[in-house]
Amino acid sequence: MKTMRRLLIKNIGLLVADRHGKPCLCGDEMAEADIVRDAWLLVEDGRVKDFGGKADQTIAPPDEAMEGLAVVDAEGGAVLPSFCDSHTHLVYADSREGEFVDKIRGLSYAEIARRGGGILCSADRLHQMSEDELYRRAMRRVEEIVRKGTGAVEIKSGYGLNTADELKMLRVIRRIGQTAPLRVVATLLAAHAVARDYAGRQADYVDMVVGEMIPEVGRQQLAHFIDVFCDEGFFTPEETARMLEAGAKWGLRPKIHGQELADSGGVEVAVRCHALSVDHLERMTARDIALLREARGATIPTALPGTSFFLNMPYAPARKMLDAGLPLALASDYNPGSTPSGDMKFVVSLACIKMRLLPVEALHAATLNGAAAMGLSRDYGSIARGKVANCFITEPVDSLDMLPYAYTTPLIKRVVLGGELIDERWQRDEK
Repeated sequence: MKTMRRLLIKNIGLLVADRHGKPCLCGDEMAEADIVRDAWLLVEDGRVKDFGGKADQTIAPPDEAMEGLAVVDAEGGAVLPSFCDSHTHLVYADSREGEFVDKIRGLSYAEIARRGGGILCSADRLHQMSEDELYRRAMRRVEEIVRKGTGAVEIKSGYGLNTADELKMLRVIRRIGQTAPLRVVATLLAAHAVARDYAGRQADYVDMVVGEMIPEVGRQQLAHFIDVFCDEGFFTPEETARMLEAGAKWGLRPKIHGQELADSGGVEVAVRCHALSVDHLERMTARDIALLREARGATIPTALPGTSFFLNMPYAPARKMLDAGLPLALASDYNPGSTPSGDMKFVVSLACIKMRLLPVEALHAATLNGAAAMGLSRDYGSIARGKVANCFITEPVDSLDMLPYAYTTPLIKRVVLGGELIDERWQRDEK
């Protein structure tokens, strides 16, 4: 008979629980939190079995002599659900710190791209790198974000820009999902830019994506989503809709990069194509907010404050979105050009400092709503009975507000993914 794996986390100062069972939070709902103090959390076979606190006399804590029970002492720290980062590009060949200096000297993102830098530079380097080396470098970044509290992540392709290299990226993403302890979803972002070989022939490149790339990715079942960079200087709303519709025929659910560089029509096409999320939104308009309200939460706006911070751009109007009753997700946009960081704790801090979100609103946006923006909130994004036990333990804090307030302090002490302490699991895997 198989022995049940059990984990008890005891002496929790405060536990951020979920007893509402909602797949996504909107507007005023995001300002509410279910806090259990002086708490304990029991995990069985990788999922949350139960939790309680001293104030709740109806739920008895488990017997520490229970068979197969491992016990972790939180020592008064908080236990929060792992971050769910719904927008990253963390599979790439090399950094682009030279462009960092160009930005300091005044060049814009679009100007760097026109000079042959940006996405095309990353595509050139990725083309020359072996699949094994690409995986090895990406796994270093994966380990980094896991230790900083991320338990589910979406990873996009988009630095291949030809069929062979896009497939190479997606195979690396699949391999990460098979070997790393966090949950991984893959997105085909072939329409990240127009490949060098198609310079001046954007329509031909779109034809190739629709006729060649998407069917091959679909046949090999290498991606869950399809994304398009619908913005000024990249792909038009019409081209975006065509590629998203082609992807949907192969089972790839739409997502969109939109409204980052200009009022590009990205939100409108996202709603029309039933995209799960529309991301960036630095140039979002009041009309966009109205369109998303009409969509009634079917398309989740996703803000990437790390991009605004690094590129010195406007921030997405997150406060206006919540005041309009919309859902909101936060993600890192981890990539070598515009956001070389996957630190979701810092993303939460930026959302509070620069976007005027309350700490609890920002935390919901980075956890449950991030999971919803990946279609994962049934199993991820909150500490609820029956959900996958993904959480982290912090240093002792008096309130949730401390996490974004102490924006550079390494408060996260231990990470639990799938009901296992990550440091111990990876040590076993390495042996």
